[in-house]
Amino acid sequence: MILVNFKIYKKTFGDGAIEMVKICKKVMEETMVEIVPVVSALDAVRVKEAGINPLLQSADEYFEGAKTGYVSPTQAKELGIRGALLNHSEHKVKPGTIKKMLKAWPEGFEAIVCLQTLGQSQGWAKRIKATMVAYEPSYLIGSQDKSVASEKPEVIKKMAEKYKPIPVIVGAGIKSAKDVETALKLGAKGVLVASGVVEDKDPYGRLLELAKAF
Repeated sequence: MILVNFKIYKKTFGDGAIEMVKICKKVMEETMVEIVPVVSALDAVRVKEAGINPLLQSADEYFEGAKTGYVSPTQAKELGIRGALLNHSEHKVKPGTIKKMLKAWPEGFEAIVCLQTLGQSQGWAKRIKATMVAYEPSYLIGSQDKSVASEKPEVIKKMAEKYKPIPVIVGAGIKSAKDVETALKLGAKGVLVASGVVEDKDPYGRLLELAKAF
């Protein structure tokens, strides 16, 4: 599995999001590797209609009622969206809030909880009830010469063993087939990528390279 975080680069929202989904869909069809866009709530329905059911980049703690401006997990599920990423290092959520959200989480709506350190997995996220756990050391996000696979192999292995049978995916600096191969050998079930693909001069070629490593 490859999660492709579109973030909110100008080239990946609106019509740009649809073009990027077409690339994801093409690579998925060519390699049979599952590729999931992680998109802005503003683009989620259009992305779904373009052929791949996405994850939201985040969701909020208020599920319904007299609240304004929040992204409701319940509403997203009713719109047919696949699930949401929680606690990305660029959109952190308090541990207590995450636990409260997961207790009320809509059935069948996926929750991918991001962790930045091994310490979090040994502390507040020790028994977290998530669909998947994403390990992303924040200091490696966007790195041009290092990745979670090259710098934190021992943590990937510990995370994969600790959360089994919950799948663990890894991200931060992932940009090559070697990164993917290393992560999978250590027990990860997939990778989370962003700028390494969507900001590449040839996003199709880069994503295809990563998918072929599975």
